[in-house]
Amino acid sequence: MATQKLYAGAKLREQRLRLGLTQKDFAAKLGISLPYLNQMEKNARPVSTTVVLALAQQFGMDVTELSTGDADRLVSDMREALADPVFDDIPPEADLRLTASNAPAFAHAFLALHRAYRQTHERLASLDEALGREDARTKPSPWEEVRDFFHYCDNYIDAVDRAAEQFARQAGDSRRVPQAAEAALKSIGIRVEHRDVAAVRQFDPEERCLTLSSRAAPETQAFQLLLQLALVRQDKLLEATLDLARFQTNEARAIAKVGLANYFAGAALMPYTDFLKEAQRVRHDLELLSHRFGASIEQVCHRLSTLQRPGAKGIPFFFVRVDQAGTITKRHSATRLQFARFGGACPLWNVHRAFETPGRFLRQLAETPDGVRYVSLARDVSKPGGSFGAPVRRFAIALGCEVTHAPQLVYADDLDVGNARAYEPIGISCRICERTRCHQRSVPPLERRLSIDPNARGVLPYDVE
Repeated sequence: MATQKLYAGAKLREQRLRLGLTQKDFAAKLGISLPYLNQMEKNARPVSTTVVLALAQQFGMDVTELSTGDADRLVSDMREALADPVFDDIPPEADLRLTASNAPAFAHAFLALHRAYRQTHERLASLDEALGREDARTKPSPWEEVRDFFHYCDNYIDAVDRAAEQFARQAGDSRRVPQAAEAALKSIGIRVEHRDVAAVRQFDPEERCLTLSSRAAPETQAFQLLLQLALVRQDKLLEATLDLARFQTNEARAIAKVGLANYFAGAALMPYTDFLKEAQRVRHDLELLSHRFGASIEQVCHRLSTLQRPGAKGIPFFFVRVDQAGTITKRHSATRLQFARFGGACPLWNVHRAFETPGRFLRQLAETPDGVRYVSLARDVSKPGGSFGAPVRRFAIALGCEVTHAPQLVYADDLDVGNARAYEPIGISCRICERTRCHQRSVPPLERRLSIDPNARGVLPYDVE
């Protein structure tokens, strides 16, 4: 496979402006001509190896940032949106990449417009009475707005992460973080009670009392304790972060604040430096990490997907959680793999089979239509209600990375990663998947013509040309 050229004009321009340099001065420090820099910033030419080395040597830049960030996500998101039947075809990949690199604001605006169209269309299709109300507006749902905020932050919030790590460091030992959190709450007049109640967490601001359910698992109680600490002790930091995000609605801001408090809780329970070091030492053994930091398997997987601190990055993982209907309820990818924004995950992915084998890790070597290969790990996650008759919530989670990182994963030790036939073909969304012979295809690919023979029937009721 040919090496992909690196077009990173927007990133290059951001770095120059951050340094307060003109194009002429920046070009001189990089040892290149002014016209050459100008062409690179406009994505008329790829960033050369010489420039990459100069960025690292002259400015100490983490050059991996040139090839990560919004561009790949925007391309994937635009491609999926353009697969909507309302569009006749999908523009060439090169055009989408130029838009994502040169006009990211336009790309985000397009995605917001398509999202508004989808919501209006869905309301019409279901004869939603909300269309007759004054508050029926074609704006993104608060959940989608918050999801996209974390998505385009690479699921890493630096200020919150460092504040959580500082709190854990003051505790002295990461195993004592929950006790330190309870002591910190007591120091500001908040008592903590553990009761046999259904609600996992309940805070009464007037009584200054935090109630945690004794029915919940210990790791859940510890997490909720830290979450409440973030809400009362890190309020200014959370609000400042929310101000920068500029959410469109108060609902989105409120949801995001809880999300940031959740982020603080996970980062305090598994402080960045210690967690990254331990993850590398045990080769990302989820059960060992769960035991070492007193966290659940799902919490560990989610934390691994956030280890993208500039200058100290972990393996770029993808993390996803699906329900029994196949709907994605959590998603993040620091890899080139991008999940479907609309609908469920590919049915050929091992995350769906996890429901059939409760309590077991399923491993899969998978290849996407672009030829990129991954190691994927899946497992079911059950969340009991705590009493007889209480509903049990069941999910499946998947964690994975590109196969180049396989030597760092204990789960890949006996997998035949060098055998091309060992990789199962998976896709992103049927409408944009280029695999014409997939036996699990739900709808035809948008960019292909169909051939229908009424006298013959194969696996699918049509042939893709």
